[in-house]
Amino acid sequence: MLNIYEQVQNNKTRSTIVITLFITFVIFTTTLITYAFDLDASVIIFAAIFSAFSSLISYQYGDKIVLGLNQAKAAKREQYFDFYTVTENLSIGSGIPKPQIYVIESESPNAFATGKDPEHAVICATTGLLNKLNRTELENVIAHELSHIQNYDTRIMMIVSVLIGTISILVNLVSRNRFSRDSNRKNNGILIILGLFLLLFAPLIGQIIQLAISRRREYLADASGVKLTRQPQGLIDALKKISSDPSVLTSASTATSSLYIVNPFKNNKIANLFSTHPPIEDRIKALEQML
Repeated sequence: MLNIYEQVQNNKTRSTIVITLFITFVIFTTTLITYAFDLDASVIIFAAIFSAFSSLISYQYGDKIVLGLNQAKAAKREQYFDFYTVTENLSIGSGIPKPQIYVIESESPNAFATGKDPEHAVICATTGLLNKLNRTELENVIAHELSHIQNYDTRIMMIVSVLIGTISILVNLVSRNRFSRDSNRKNNGILIILGLFLLLFAPLIGQIIQLAISRRREYLADASGVKLTRQPQGLIDALKKISSDPSVLTSASTATSSLYIVNPFKNNKIANLFSTHPPIEDRIKALEQML
């Protein structure tokens, strides 16, 4: 059985391995496609810059966009005392600035964190979460979200998005035949076959690895949150309540679902196949090892 510190380190190591494999895959794919189809270096630079610019805009203003999409409103201390004080106390304990807090009017219990860094972070909770969880459970949910902020998960996922975007742009350019017509004569057949394979499957493989990275970050946030509260049972109880609640979060969308502590489309079996969240059962089993 792993203690809290071992669980955190274990999740950090696994997350680092997955991210390293992902970067290696992107470099290999980009190099092979470029060589196999005789692409000019300027094409790669253009793809990387365009993808980085698009992701940077989302990273810079993403919190405002997400809050708007979810119809969130600022939470006042006198109205949401527990939410405010729990966030304030845990922020002091974790050594980061207190995030702005927002509320979504919904009976479905859930929460998410966003923001480009700890100095510009936001934690948002639904009224259902604030009404249906006790203070201990709420503390563990907020600790989980603070861990996402402290671990710079939004920054990591931005980098991943840039890499995914670069591959997608390269694939699109090659698919539209924007490469030298005599490239097949310059390169051997094996390279061409590998290049065609990557043209077909690189975006899918990239998305799968992206999901793996996101899932590892959820395990890390669970473990890091418990390291802060020292109450794994509180997070276990919170996850059970959130995942079993039948209420639907109507303001959630596929664009924002990855941010929530529990997939808001938990009742959709097809959506769960491509969920950015690991199964609740697996998360609970990992937390039970810390009891």
